[in-house]
Amino acid sequence: MSTSSPWRIPDFRALFTATALSHLATNTGYVAVPLIAVTELDASAGQVGALAALSTLAFLLIGLPAGAWVDRMRQHRVLVAADAARALLFASVPVAWALDVLTLGQLYAVVLLNGCATVFFDVSSQSFLPQLVDREGLVPANAAMITLQAAGNVAGRGAGGWFVQLLAAPAALVGTGLLYLGSALRLTSIRRSPRPKPESRPPRLAAQIGEGLRHVLGNAELRALALTASLSNFGTQIVNTLLPLLFTRELGLPPGALGLYWATGGVGLLLGARCAHPIARRLGHGRTLGLAGACMAPIALTIPLIGGGPWIWLSGAGWLLVSFKTGMDNVLGVSLRQRLTPDPLLGRMNATFRFLLTGSLAIASAVAGIIGELLGLSTAVWVGGGVLALAFLPVFLSPVRTRRELPAQVFVPLAADRDPARAESAGESIP
Repeated sequence: MSTSSPWRIPDFRALFTATALSHLATNTGYVAVPLIAVTELDASAGQVGALAALSTLAFLLIGLPAGAWVDRMRQHRVLVAADAARALLFASVPVAWALDVLTLGQLYAVVLLNGCATVFFDVSSQSFLPQLVDREGLVPANAAMITLQAAGNVAGRGAGGWFVQLLAAPAALVGTGLLYLGSALRLTSIRRSPRPKPESRPPRLAAQIGEGLRHVLGNAELRALALTASLSNFGTQIVNTLLPLLFTRELGLPPGALGLYWATGGVGLLLGARCAHPIARRLGHGRTLGLAGACMAPIALTIPLIGGGPWIWLSGAGWLLVSFKTGMDNVLGVSLRQRLTPDPLLGRMNATFRFLLTGSLAIASAVAGIIGELLGLSTAVWVGGGVLALAFLPVFLSPVRTRRELPAQVFVPLAADRDPARAESAGESIP
């Protein structure tokens, strides 16, 4: 094993284990919460859409400034606090259910506050990891985390469906709360907890956010990657929001079937992530992103064919292949955007992408609820499939499609680098 292997570092192993427990908790909750709304509280399509929108609304509300806030705090403590908060929030649901006082209002509050905690956990985790491993170990460490996320989608959503089927949906959230608690306890074993560097003057938050937005939206390749990923998220979320209603009410299928369907998407993500670099080496990095989308995007139109008998298998196969493409896009798109961004802007670039990509989930959830309420579930799922089929176009029509290799790490002088006075006010150091 190489001396640069992150697995030699006890703190990385602790972070990896805690993240695994956190992903399992997130994905079991992903299945259980909407099923609680549908089966226990008789929620309509509009109410299910509102529930899904609230679960990601925090990324729109605090996604951009969260990165700057986390930079001023100890990320290790933020991670522990976020997991502890999520454990308490989800534990409140089965307690309220047992006391026969559970309402949709409580579910709305739980998913909104859970989203806020998740914003801080995700941003802190991405910022904390480079402090635990050396430069040579960062790539394998990130690869392990990406693979873990895909595996969590398979195991967590599959387990979530079966837990709900074996137990009542609110009781399944006991496991979700315990997994978050286990993650928080595992994180307390990490010894390294660097203090943020003291600053004589706090940086201007608006200036920092604006520079990140200009970097992403002003670069043709980054803009295309953001648009394609946002459209993919939009279409996927429309489908995902309404699947619990579709499976339980229209198809009459058990929760385990829904968990299995979602787990199939996780398998696709995992396979796509593993195959991304081998395919890119043969076809070229940008060509894989552009042409794979053109070839595989129309498969998304098989997803709305979901129904009884063989149709559910055809839809599941389409879901698997669309998720495979998403897994490839995740690996190759993240690698490209990191290479197109100078080190001083990496945090703000990632925060901008997270704001756009996760914000699209919140908007799509609301749209899904409105369309499902007014025009029916089938129409809404067709809208989601249509958006997925067209999501490849921004990248396909951009310079990304012609890029054979990843660029060398670029250096783009920041405004603060050109103006020493502004450098001090913006909190940037001058090389």
